[in-house]
Amino acid sequence: MVTIASDIEVLARVGRALADPIRARLLLALRDGPAHPADLAEAMGISRSRLSNHLACLRGCGLVVAVPVGRRTRYELADARLGRALDELRAAVIALGQDSDCPDAAEKGCC
Repeated sequence: MVTIASDIEVLARVGRALADPIRARLLLALRDGPAHPADLAEAMGISRSRLSNHLACLRGCGLVVAVPVGRRTRYELADARLGRALDELRAAVIALGQDSDCPDAAEKGCC
């Protein structure tokens, strides 16, 4: 049985992953299909070492997996449902209004 505490932890992990723009871009890129780190780094315009740190974070969160392919490693979403969830979350946020600012952003330093 899933407890409320574990539900909160799962959502917090996803929130930490999405809080960084590079990690969010990585998740969106991997939503389209598996990719090798060199290709991801080039497409995103960042160094391989910086990309590696973000991929390690996403692996630690359990959102992506590394799949050995010969001498190379390919990354993919840990579960195809994550891609659909990202699409749904994005659609919901857009539907709520892109121009809406968080009312607490300036005061609380969030968002």
